[in-house]
Amino acid sequence: MPSRRRVWPRALAIAASACVAFWSWAPVPAATQAGAATVLRGARLVDGRGAIVAARGAIVIRDGRIAAVGSEDAVAVPEGARVVDLAGRTVIPGLINAHGHVGDTFGLEANPRFYTEANLVRQLRQYAQYGVTTVVSLGGDGEIGVRLRDQSVGPLDRARLLVAGPVVTAATPDAARAEVERVAAMNPDFVKIRVDDNLGTTRKMPLDVARAVIEQAHAHGLPVAAHIFYLADAKALVRAGVNLLAHSVRDQAVDDELIELLRTRRVCLVPTLTRELSTFVYESEPDFFRDPFFLKGVEASVVEALRDPARRSRSPASDTSYRYKAALEHASANAKGLSDAGVGLAFGTDTGPPGRFQGYFEHLELELLADAGLPPPAILAMATRGAADCLGLVDMGDLAVGRWADLVVLTGDPLADIRASRTIESVWIGGRRLE
Repeated sequence: MPSRRRVWPRALAIAASACVAFWSWAPVPAATQAGAATVLRGARLVDGRGAIVAARGAIVIRDGRIAAVGSEDAVAVPEGARVVDLAGRTVIPGLINAHGHVGDTFGLEANPRFYTEANLVRQLRQYAQYGVTTVVSLGGDGEIGVRLRDQSVGPLDRARLLVAGPVVTAATPDAARAEVERVAAMNPDFVKIRVDDNLGTTRKMPLDVARAVIEQAHAHGLPVAAHIFYLADAKALVRAGVNLLAHSVRDQAVDDELIELLRTRRVCLVPTLTRELSTFVYESEPDFFRDPFFLKGVEASVVEALRDPARRSRSPASDTSYRYKAALEHASANAKGLSDAGVGLAFGTDTGPPGRFQGYFEHLELELLADAGLPPPAILAMATRGAADCLGLVDMGDLAVGRWADLVVLTGDPLADIRASRTIESVWIGGRRLE
């Protein structure tokens, strides 16, 4: 990532008795002398708040960062700059996935032998081709992921990466503290826990164990992200000092008590609607199997395997499927309710495991958020500056001087229809256009 100097973001500062804030990296001012500039000119510019910066704008990129941005008439073109004409296009900040996974999956199989640098880079390039320029791999990460995280600086041909290390799964407070020590030694960006019983089929992490994880992680200055399902667990974890709820509440509607806890403690939530969708969508053939935007990023053999009747016969039992469909309805309604209440929401998908397709499912998530009733500007904000703010990332997520020039050029208008996010003409990471 950018500078490894840790700072405590003002937007996430919380009283020490309640919770420690996320740490992040301070932005490095854009250089003014070294390197030739590139100017993207003529496009409509939409910033990380989902607001129009300029109907015809210009972005000056130097040394991978935005050196100037504004209306075409107000931004001077530096001498010797390369000018790229983007008239008729829309430029948005690169999408930030606050909950994905870059790990041991290849095709429809997960196996530790797939946790290689080549495979992880392949996945990061897959994200990037779909306009996801930063991804938080929220669990299951090893030393290779940490190394790629450390290399996520400057112009890249793949998405930037943050990692959480192995998920902490201890059963006692003492074991939890020891496990956090091992994870902290990897210097991750987050510590991840799961507090869920998988619809009553597994043992849930007890609250005293979760508290021990949170306390030990905070002693190292590390934020904690928690996989949750139930409203009661969400409240208990926020009171215990968790920093990020990595999924939506999915058993019932959120209430005023949780809303107040999230707002006052400045804890964000990641809805991950596509995670629920993935649990039942392959019971029959999904519409996106005929979407060229999907098909360009997946091997034909994978699609055929998902069409196989024998595989479909192994889909969840009807009762389980019904419960997951109900969970999606709760998650969708809660995303809208929390957004309306001013709670911080970060865009995320839980993509990476088999059947949760990196890149495409991010755009499907945008569509599901629109179906839930969120307006396009709010959705774009969640996926750019909102996600950056929730994660404490100050180097990305907006069209602003000093940020990395992580940009997506669209031929459509995402403010009119969020599905226009799929009209990607080009992706730029640190001012480098992906080929």
